[in-house]
Amino acid sequence: MLDLSTGRTADCYALNRRTFLRVGGLAAFGLSLPQYLQARADVVANPSAKAKRCILLWMQGGPSHIDSFDPKPDAPAEIRGEFDTIPTTLPGVRFADPLPLLAKQTGDLAIIRGHDPKNGSHGVADHLMMSGRPFNASLPFPCFGSVVAKERGYQDGMLPFVQLGKSIDRRFNGGVAGFLGDQFNPFEVPDDPSSPAFKVRDLALSTNDERVRLERRYSMLADLENYQRTVEASEVVKARDEFYEKAHGIITGPAAKKAFDLTAEPDRVRERYGRNSLGQGCLLARRLVEAGVQFVTVTDGGWDTHTNNFKSLKDRLLPRVDRGLSALLDDLKIRGLLDDTLVVWFGDFGRTPKVNPTAGRDHWSTAGVALMAGGGLRVGQVIGQTNALAEYVTDNPVSPQDLAATIYTVLGVKLNTWYKAQDGRPIELCPEGKPVRQLVG
Repeated sequence: MLDLSTGRTADCYALNRRTFLRVGGLAAFGLSLPQYLQARADVVANPSAKAKRCILLWMQGGPSHIDSFDPKPDAPAEIRGEFDTIPTTLPGVRFADPLPLLAKQTGDLAIIRGHDPKNGSHGVADHLMMSGRPFNASLPFPCFGSVVAKERGYQDGMLPFVQLGKSIDRRFNGGVAGFLGDQFNPFEVPDDPSSPAFKVRDLALSTNDERVRLERRYSMLADLENYQRTVEASEVVKARDEFYEKAHGIITGPAAKKAFDLTAEPDRVRERYGRNSLGQGCLLARRLVEAGVQFVTVTDGGWDTHTNNFKSLKDRLLPRVDRGLSALLDDLKIRGLLDDTLVVWFGDFGRTPKVNPTAGRDHWSTAGVALMAGGGLRVGQVIGQTNALAEYVTDNPVSPQDLAATIYTVLGVKLNTWYKAQDGRPIELCPEGKPVRQLVG
């Protein structure tokens, strides 16, 4: 008898799970087929949810709060840095001058200047920010997208959780499913969507030979299922068949391929977002949530600005955010999607208020900045503040746990949800964080 949890048989031969029990694009999930088949069926979202979906823009490396959304124009030069500031649409609120587009959209933003990152070390900070839980090597906690994937399952024939851009630091289990299991990991798209040759290799069956190979694999797995029917309970087989169909349908069906096809967008739209990996990642995220994906993480690297902080920010990093995020908010609003799409922007931590000898800023764990928009939030406001030198939070501190609690609350995931770790112990989802009351009431 075949044991699909091990890929072995009880008689004269054994199947290699790694090489056999994979169906085409499932490798992109990091999933073997048994893990996929055990994923939950479609789950109706919590009716209390304000947002149906979430786009998280992850600035990998740690963006400088003082050179972006929390400038200190009256501070000494070694703190203030090289940028001037510009007014926003909120009275008395100023941004760094490389952010002119977002400065005009502050009515759609919640600017969390009271963000207290709590950690200044890459990896462990990634895990904390992406899950709301401190890193524990013996119990890696799931990220937001993986929790959403588990709670809601596969809906509308689309992937529940997609990661665009290079993955988070996996040494510290950032951006993955942790103890929930690999079946809730994101579908990863590491390639640059601004590249003319961009395509999602695991979904793009561009030649007849590729499709034939996939159909052959699926046929072999179907033969195994026919065998299983003779030795397993009918309800188990029925459920497993349903999951096979979902896996096959997602990989071969037109919905996912269409959603990932950026060439369908007019040139003027692509230009508005910016012809770079972050801008096109934002555009692709909009297409994915519009098609039914429930959580998309867009990763942008290069924010660890220990040297040449101001040149990096001015020439590359801040203009990409300004253009990509502003276009995303405009586009979601025009399409009637912003009210029920939560958009979040943050990174590992903040940067040192004092500029270092190489014109850079180093890691800083007691002050940072985060942005939120959409999702039914109370926007058009600043939450919290830092002291005159941007060193620490002086009013309305917002921890990573509080950000997590806010994200889950807006998405309708109960904070007191309990899971079982792989060793069987019960784990509460978000026991420490509290939703930011100014945003959600």
